Parts: sequence; C-alpha cells; structure tokens
Amino acid sequence: MPIPLLHVSRSLATAARSKRRVVVTGIGIVCPLGVGTRNAWEALIDSKCGIVRLSEPDYDKLPCKVVPNIITVVQNCIARNNYITIGLHLLAALVPKGNSSHELNIDSYFTKSELRTMCPATAYALIASEEALADASWKPTDEADKRDTGVSVGIGMIDLVDVCMTYEALKKGYSKISPFFVPRILPNMAAGQISIKYGFRGPNHSVSTACATGAHAIGDAFRFIRGGETTPSEDGTGALLAMDRTLKDAGIETSEVTHVNAHATSTPLGDAIEVKAIESLMGEHSKNVTITSTKGAHGHLLGAAGNLEAAFTILAIKEGIIPPTLNLHNLNMETDLRFAPHTKIKWNTTTRRTALKNAFGFGGTNACLCFTQYVN
Repeated sequence: MPIPLLHVSRSLATAARSKRRVVVTGIGIVCPLGVGTRNAWEALIDSKCGIVRLSEPDYDKLPCKVVPNIITVVQNCIARNNYITIGLHLLAALVPKGNSSHELNIDSYFTKSELRTMCPATAYALIASEEALADASWKPTDEADKRDTGVSVGIGMIDLVDVCMTYEALKKGYSKISPFFVPRILPNMAAGQISIKYGFRGPNHSVSTACATGAHAIGDAFRFIRGGETTPSEDGTGALLAMDRTLKDAGIETSEVTHVNAHATSTPLGDAIEVKAIESLMGEHSKNVTITSTKGAHGHLLGAAGNLEAAFTILAIKEGIIPPTLNLHNLNMETDLRFAPHTKIKWNTTTRRTALKNAFGFGGTNACLCFTQYVN
C-alpha cells in the first residue's frame, strides 16, 4: 500500500519564546491516600494515613511491615545506620485496592488483555490522566488542538516484578518470555500510551531522575508549553513534524540539508514511513539528500542509539564522508532520495555540510537533531 507524501508549512518563523503564563487546568491523582483528586485531598486534610500493614505472603520475610510513626522510625534507622530499612518501611504505602469510591478496581478500567501489555505504573498514569483531562474539560477532536497537546510523564523506575518474573521464566526457556516484556519495562511507555489513547501529537516526553522525577516532568511540561514546542506521534506525520520543527528552530532551510542519519531499524513499514517523511520534507531537493543508517554496523542500542548515531553524524560532517548502510539490497520503493549501500561515499556539497539525525521510539515519541559544519 503506497504511503502518501505529507505536507507542512515551510515558514522558518519559530514558536514565540515568550515568558507567557502557564496555568494548571486539571489534576488527576492515584496514590496511597486514595484514587481521585478529591478523595486524596480530603483524606490528607482529615489527617488520614495511606500507610498500611503489608499483609501479603510476599512480604512475610520483611523485618517491618508497617510504619507506626514515620519520623521516629527514620530517626531510629539513621541512628542504627540502617538506611535499607527506611526503604522497606516505605513499601507499605500502596494504592488502596477495592470497590469503594476511593479505592482502585483495576479491572473496571482495563481488560485483561490490556493489562498484559502494561505495567501498573502505566495503568495508574492512564487513570490519573483521564481524571486530569476530564477536570480540564480537554478532550480535543480537532487535529490542530491534538498537535498542540503533549504529554510529560515521570517514571521513577521500572517494575522489578516484571524483571524478576521474566528472569525466572527465561530459566524455563525463551518461549516462556512474554512478548510484552519490553513495552512493560520501558519508562516512556506511560507517556506513549496516553498519547496513543487520546491522539495527542504534541511533545511525548518521559523523565526519570530518581526522587526529582515528578517535579522534573512538570517543569519540562511547563517549558514545552511556554516555548510552544510540539515532536508528535509515531506515524509519518510525527517524523515529518519533528524534522520540520528542528529545522525551523535552527533557522535552516531544507535546501541546506544534504545528509540524514535515519532511525531505520530495518522494519519494512517503519523504514518506508521514515523515507516518505524525509522525502515529503525535502520535496524537489530530495535528489540532493543522501540517507544512511549505521544500525547495520552496530545494531539497535535502544537508549544509546541516538547519541552514538549523533556522534557518527558529527564525524561525517567533520570528515566529509557519509557512512555506509550495510546489508541494503534491492530497495523496494520509488524515491528520489540517495543512499550509500555497503560502502562509504564522499560528501560532496557546494554549501556547508548540514545533516539531520532522526530518533523515534516506542509509544510515538519522535526526536530530530540538526548538525551543521562550523564555518568561521
């Protein structure tokens, strides 16, 4: 099925970097004090405590299963120089489960098949985001509004239960491993699932900075809104808009770009979409642009892929050499773009060497970097 060319405005006018105000319009909460903003808030001001005794058999061997007085316990732990015990105590703060208005019945929100695809943190994020969006009365259906709506989520760490269970399953054989293992442990999947559910095409952002995670997620979202930034969804539009906005932000015309280090993970559909997005952006200039992917040489390194390939892009600019795409045979699409199969090629251009580096992730997150030759 042919993939149509996409279109964007090519004005270099960047989003206004004003000091405009950013306001909070909706809040959603899933926490140990209760499910729902009003429930959690009223529990807090009524001096209720969400810390409960850990009664499940999994916790039988823990030396302490409840915190009677958190300040006293922390002081005692510090006096004994036993910092691990603090962590064990804090495990007792759990989201209340049940059918009451302040409790969580996860099965009322998701089907069993949906729950297999996501970790609890992602499920909680989806529930909280639904409440926040309802509170803000913001469920956009207009495409422009969706492009202006982004997601910023903080995930402190992955669910260790998934890791431990997968490790035990692997001992029995690789066929016992769930195909959803990687999506369940990727920290950005909560943000991705929210964007997918509501069709948001703005920034899809995830942050993990230990105990500062949540505050950083809000701070990053604030900067996205104040600065008017949008890197959208996982389809061709997302890739196209990410590249387009990168060039606008850099103040560079498409005619200056003569090389793209592609994301290109060798999936037929994904590669075709990326090629078509690049061609849509470059238009008639496509015949002057050479595409390459270095993943054929070093593999897909997940978190380290974007920065390694950015380093190779910088070296390509410095040396005037475009790296090869290994194992590229029998291109099965019509395009005016150029390629460098199997061997390096000399980077010939009449202007300064300028390149884009694409990086796209699970969940619809898109990033693009622009590098250009430094000329005195």
